[in-house]
Amino acid sequence: MKEEAYLGIDIGSISTKGVILDANRRILSSAYIWTEGDPIGAVRRLLTLLEEPFDKERYQIVATGTTGSARRLVGTIVGATIVKNEITAHAVGTTSLYPDVRTILEIGGQDSKIILVENGVAVDYAMNTLCAAGTGAFLSSQARRLGVEVEDFGEIALTSKHPTQIAARCTVFAEYDLVHKIQMGHPKEDIIAGLCRAVVSNYLNNVGKGKKILSPVVFQGGVSKNIGVVDAFEKELGCPVIVDENGHLMGAMGIAILAARSSARQEFDFSVENMEFRTREVNCGRCPNNCEIVCVYQGETLIDSWGNRCDKGALRQKTPAEKRGA
Repeated sequence: MKEEAYLGIDIGSISTKGVILDANRRILSSAYIWTEGDPIGAVRRLLTLLEEPFDKERYQIVATGTTGSARRLVGTIVGATIVKNEITAHAVGTTSLYPDVRTILEIGGQDSKIILVENGVAVDYAMNTLCAAGTGAFLSSQARRLGVEVEDFGEIALTSKHPTQIAARCTVFAEYDLVHKIQMGHPKEDIIAGLCRAVVSNYLNNVGKGKKILSPVVFQGGVSKNIGVVDAFEKELGCPVIVDENGHLMGAMGIAILAARSSARQEFDFSVENMEFRTREVNCGRCPNNCEIVCVYQGETLIDSWGNRCDKGALRQKTPAEKRGA
């Protein structure tokens, strides 16, 4: 008999992550790709990458979980046995590796969040709203302005002796201040170090505002790979900040673990990566809510829909008897 394995997919606006775990929570396969505005296409590419190193002769995926901004869409496509929000998934993934964690800092490409944990359970959280000054997208845009690869930001920042003070209230003010400091002749390494500090300052004054940040602290998301930002967090918080080598996969790991814990079981078949899916939005119009309902089709068959706020907008696949008019 084959050993059980569990698939977790975390699909966001910028990146899509996936892992396959065995019963001992060991990673059998993992992948990290850009979503590129096409969640369905991203999932196909992700599954291809996950399938290649996966030992199908030894393991069978018996449960699948999805999380992230497109979790319902992707969950429908892959036949997920569990669908959960990213706060829950990140908390579960992180506490599985760091049971004593009290604070989870997460900064991605376009969003950021903070999760407070007590006894292994998420008890409070906050996410960024409108400002992008505390995200990876902000650092990437400033890297292009400075003619530096964003991957080199961290190493350069650590060479600075006098980081430049850069306004961190919002993206517009930060960019204006950055241009001004460049014109004043501030060294590039000081400006880059200042940008890393600005990201931390913006994060703590917005996402972390009013939150009691306790150690141990785990930092994850794409920006956690920037050692300049890690250093700025440690200086600001006055405590060590843990960055795990698989920090970018924590959401996918968490939802895979939740799938394993759930009693729901459904064998996963990688042939889904070759299936054609499409989505369509329709306005219900059956009541004053006029809900926008998202429908997922495989060919001409309606697989699932969501977005309705009452039963009048409930769409579902017709049964064989209904199709015959019985």
